[in-house]
Amino acid sequence: MSEIENIKKLRKSTGAGFKDCNAALKEANGDLDKAVEILRVKGITKASKKMSRDAKEGVIVISGNNKKTSMIEINCETDFVAKNNDFIKFVKELSEINHKCSSDIEQLNKSKMSNNKSVEENLVLLIAKIGEKITIGKTQTIGNNNSYNFIYQHAVIEDNVSKLGVVVCLDSNENNDQLKVFGKQLSMHIAASNPLALNPDQIHKEVVEKEEQLIAEELKNSGKSEEIAKKISLGKLNKFKEDNSLMTQDWVMEPKKKVKDVLSEIKIPNIKIKEFIRFKIGD
Repeated sequence: MSEIENIKKLRKSTGAGFKDCNAALKEANGDLDKAVEILRVKGITKASKKMSRDAKEGVIVISGNNKKTSMIEINCETDFVAKNNDFIKFVKELSEINHKCSSDIEQLNKSKMSNNKSVEENLVLLIAKIGEKITIGKTQTIGNNNSYNFIYQHAVIEDNVSKLGVVVCLDSNENNDQLKVFGKQLSMHIAASNPLALNPDQIHKEVVEKEEQLIAEELKNSGKSEEIAKKISLGKLNKFKEDNSLMTQDWVMEPKKKVKDVLSEIKIPNIKIKEFIRFKIGD
């Protein structure tokens, strides 16, 4: 095999540039396997320099079906890279592997991809090739018995790749058209309204405490008596919990109703919202 053919083969297998492949082959005295290892080490060096930078762009990818659904966030530095063909190909395969791993991040990182290299190794190679910090962000899988998952994606880039993704799980013994319509509408509601929890008492304690501090700061110089200030504070806090809990939010399709009201009107016995996830790039 000629020198130029070796370079082409090395480029195809590693995704590295012409100059890097040429230099690695010279260092390896023409040994392709050794050249791959040299590029990998150099890629790790390049990647480590980039990992201190911010990666606030990226994509959300969803895989699975209506019984088990997985969502993964992959971050990069620029929106341009988020639409790069190599990046999109990588995240799609990564999403399928994440689904098989049920969002076990440790298992995901060690899993082999189609080129027989691990996710960790491919991530390093992609960083070296593209020249940006790329990281795996949030991952989650929803799968329950006697339930159905519904998804919604906003700002879709390609197929199941987008900037915002929602999965909501409905407990039901039926899977009819009414359930499908409500599931789709509910996933769109979650995308638009960004609830923090299903019910007010499920909002994280730290979030509630932070809101209490903000309300106290707001009322500090209001001139209200302590008793009145406490009542106002309690009212504001309850309103915050109501506005940020899915069941007590105003239904986006008909704001005069709450989500819990719409749920109670559906003629499907024992239907319940079991859980939901919402990932958005930048959050």
